[in-house]
Amino acid sequence: MVENCTEAMEFILEGFSDCLELRIPLFLFFLVSYVVTLVGNLGMMFLISIDPQLHTPMYFFLSNLSLVDFCYSSVVTPQMLANFFAQQKAISHPQCAAQMWFFSLFVATECYLLAAMAYDRYVAISKPLLYAVIMSPKICAWLVVGPYLVGVVNAVTHTSLTFQLRFCKPSVVNHFFCDIPAVISCSSSNTRTNRLVLLTLSFVLGTLSSGVILVSYAYILTAILRIRSVAGRRKAFSTCTSHLAAVTLFFGTLFFIYVRPSSRFSAEDDKVSAVLYTMAIPMLNPLVYSLRNQEVKAALGRLMQRRKFSM
Repeated sequence: MVENCTEAMEFILEGFSDCLELRIPLFLFFLVSYVVTLVGNLGMMFLISIDPQLHTPMYFFLSNLSLVDFCYSSVVTPQMLANFFAQQKAISHPQCAAQMWFFSLFVATECYLLAAMAYDRYVAISKPLLYAVIMSPKICAWLVVGPYLVGVVNAVTHTSLTFQLRFCKPSVVNHFFCDIPAVISCSSSNTRTNRLVLLTLSFVLGTLSSGVILVSYAYILTAILRIRSVAGRRKAFSTCTSHLAAVTLFFGTLFFIYVRPSSRFSAEDDKVSAVLYTMAIPMLNPLVYSLRNQEVKAALGRLMQRRKFSM
């Protein structure tokens, strides 16, 4: 504990470069990315909701993934865009706590939603005749509620532990939002427990969700190899490629930031990685799933046809 500490009532978010030449291009780039994220995810949710042919477990999970992507990008990006031209990049403790809580909630939820989607693909490919029975509406609902419950536990744990710490003036957070490692790094308290809990919980949650995904794909690969025709193998594997791409980028980024030795901590590396999972991944997910999915393309075609006919 530091003596003569004046308790800070707000944090200063350092953000990106203060160079004017970089500030404007970065602002425009992130603004366009956020607009694409909103349009892509809200559009995916709308398309799935109105097209009866997409009312299947796979698209039920995809709709929830789009909702989570939309939410956790919106928790971070508007504040970051506003701070590009703000004189004081200040955020109060309650605002910072709320941002951390919701971000921790949605990130953990996405981990387990991706695991639920992997299990869904496993059942669809390995047990196609029992698919409708196994993936009943009740099971699908629990496979979505479960990730949210895990997210709540994750959010409550990290936010409550972080804001029990003491923060002295000036509390400068070397990040563009209230990310957990960046906030606890500017505390004057002993943060050993916080870092241990962050590492342990991230490792456990990440290992469990990625373990479900790896086991599911091991069974999927075994089932695909049993298919005799090359065309059949290609068709079966094509239903998983979009999900594999989303999983690789998402989990790779999170493990780089949250599961590594503190000696390798680099705030600048974290900012680059955070851009990936707060803006790039939510923007790319609906594009990947729509461009590589024939059913989504067909549903979009039917929507455009109906609109053309009504006009």
